[in-house]
Amino acid sequence: MVEKWQHVDSEEIGSYRVFKLRKETSVSPRTGNEHAFYVMDSNDWVNIIPLTPEGKVVLIHQYRHGNREVTLEIPGGVIDDDDPSPAAAARRELVEETGYDSDDIVPLGVVTPNPAIINNRCHTFLARNVRRTQKPDFDSSEDIAVELFELTAIPELIRTGKISHALVVAAFYHFDHLREQNPY
Repeated sequence: MVEKWQHVDSEEIGSYRVFKLRKETSVSPRTGNEHAFYVMDSNDWVNIIPLTPEGKVVLIHQYRHGNREVTLEIPGGVIDDDDPSPAAAARRELVEETGYDSDDIVPLGVVTPNPAIINNRCHTFLARNVRRTQKPDFDSSEDIAVELFELTAIPELIRTGKISHALVVAAFYHFDHLREQNPY
């Protein structure tokens, strides 16, 4: 059986716009040796699958600096400290990034994006019957293009790597599970 490690020390190394970096020192229960690990502290994230009344998915194309590529994703982002709930944050991100809105927001699931190096969670939601209500309101560091896709195209977009963002793939897994329980 794998046991929890004994926490010895935490030291903040730096604070950046969307995360803090800390050095964690822990003792292995198996060897008794101390080891240093580096962990990113971040607010939880959200993402949201927006579906139109016609059954189309609202996706976004966005440049990502980590892999220096334009990715195809669902809207999402960081839960701000003043967001009243993850659902409210997801709806805010939906409106900001796409200009679409819905008052029918359904929680789908929660995942830990990478528990080896980051301490947060990503909350996934479904927005049903979305309608364009305004122009998108991007942050100054965002360049986003909105495109609608048939829901039936999503598995092929994932299979071919056109959708490759792990949190988006996980979101569609949660959505498929919901559809198995309650066909949309």
